[in-house]
Amino acid sequence: MDLEKMGEKHLLQLNELEEIWDEAYENAKIYKERTKRYHDKGLIRKSLYLGMKVLLFDSRFKLFLGKLKSKWSGPFPIVQIFPHGVVELLNPRTDETFKVNGHCMKPYLEEVQGKGTIECIHVHNP
Repeated sequence: MDLEKMGEKHLLQLNELEEIWDEAYENAKIYKERTKRYHDKGLIRKSLYLGMKVLLFDSRFKLFLGKLKSKWSGPFPIVQIFPHGVVELLNPRTDETFKVNGHCMKPYLEEVQGKGTIECIHVHNP
């Protein structure tokens, strides 16, 4: 047995293994980028502005039983929009303001009666 040849062969095998690891790392990185792009493509961007009416998601709804109760409350008009997704809403019943996460709301569609039909439109109260 020649120890130098065995040592060189072992080093070559280690180099090949490191190349395989590098390729696997790059492929995983590409896969994550593609899946993120595919996921983000399905997300709907929300445009919020002052005076807009929104519905607020009740995250504590799990405590109450009943299938027919709505998980959304509101509508609440937007008073102020802060950076990083924080929104200040006005409670029309008590005239008090409170801050919530902007991800927990959706635009309110108000029903307007037309000529014998009911249409759903976005509320625009700037």
